[in-house]
Amino acid sequence: MAAKTVPFTKEQIQDIIKRYPTPFHIYDEQAIRENARKLTAAFSWVPGFKEYFAVKANPNPYLLAILREEGFGADCSSLPELILAERTGITGENVMFTSNNTPAEEYQKAMEMGAIINLDDITHIPFLEKCAGIPELICFRYNPGPLKKGNTIIGKPEEAKYGLTRPQLFDAYRIMKEKGVKRFGLHTMVASNELDPNYFVETARILFELVRDISQEIGIRFEFVNIGGGIGIPYRPEQEAVDLDVVSQGIRKLYNEIIIANGLDPLKIVMENGRMITGPYGYLVTTAIHRKEIYKNYIGVDACMANLMRPGMYGAYHHITVLGKEDWPLDHVYDVVGSLCENNDKFAIDRKLPLIEEGDILVIHDTGAHGHAMGFNYNGKLRSAELLLRPDGSVIQIRRRETIDDYFATLDFSCLPTVSVR
Repeated sequence: MAAKTVPFTKEQIQDIIKRYPTPFHIYDEQAIRENARKLTAAFSWVPGFKEYFAVKANPNPYLLAILREEGFGADCSSLPELILAERTGITGENVMFTSNNTPAEEYQKAMEMGAIINLDDITHIPFLEKCAGIPELICFRYNPGPLKKGNTIIGKPEEAKYGLTRPQLFDAYRIMKEKGVKRFGLHTMVASNELDPNYFVETARILFELVRDISQEIGIRFEFVNIGGGIGIPYRPEQEAVDLDVVSQGIRKLYNEIIIANGLDPLKIVMENGRMITGPYGYLVTTAIHRKEIYKNYIGVDACMANLMRPGMYGAYHHITVLGKEDWPLDHVYDVVGSLCENNDKFAIDRKLPLIEEGDILVIHDTGAHGHAMGFNYNGKLRSAELLLRPDGSVIQIRRRETIDDYFATLDFSCLPTVSVR
């Protein structure tokens, strides 16, 4: 069972709201640091283990700086993410650039930074060579197709747009060897929010066997495998977190059987988790502003889908705590909704909750990844602030809320005919 508690009291949040009105996302720095150390400890047996935090999960420089201090790198997939990593002090081979359908300027920036470039397609070899040159270290993303089962978020691998087939991989590494490349990596990513620890062990087996087969046939030596991310979190109270020790020991057994047994060690193992690092330690705090009773009972809050897309986009569950009513009976059934002009703008559907009244503060759990990051401005909605709860109990703002001026900043009204405003 996953304990759905919050690291603050109602009184603390009420004090915070005086400075930073709801809605806002707030992150627990101490919990994030402890979780980062737990992952690193689980793979301490791995030579050169490194976690490249998936920047897309939460692209905030304060959080990236915290994770850099914990020894993490950055997994980037766009030019702004590369620049964000660079400005946070994460550069060189501490950056893994994994993108698809990649523009030339993004490869150029990755090369300029000395990042590890992870190519998504064999046709990107001449494209990269033309626009940025061939790096000394290259990696390719493998798509196992029907050999590996995906899940509901990322879909079937054979229907995904990512990666190279097995025959293409052999050709790609052969081409790069002929071009003089001597340092090689191998990557795959075929699941998202997966809770079965054996899934990741099996992923490692696939990559280890590929390393063995490619090394023997082409005569190259691999420096690392990136087993991807995708480790899920227990969004529902009845779910269990992935046991990292089970994952680690299962991979260690395979490492001995395949890598060491074939003289392919040392082989670094790296990962690119995002959700499991920060996800459970972020909370969307929002205030109930309306109650509506028609065919169903609705609680309207001042947050909306623009602040947290996952429930509306995926039908995803996010636990809700009503501050000050944690011990009240769950004897009311509500849809908790935002004000977007879309009927899927719902944080909860038919959810059993305590009696909710206007002014109550609701905390939506597990928004530390793919929460604020997936925000948008549809319907003219403005994205919320992000706050950081420090280990000493203080709170700082790490991203201000958007303003009306921000919304209009990219519009040019100068070409419009003059209108009078009455």
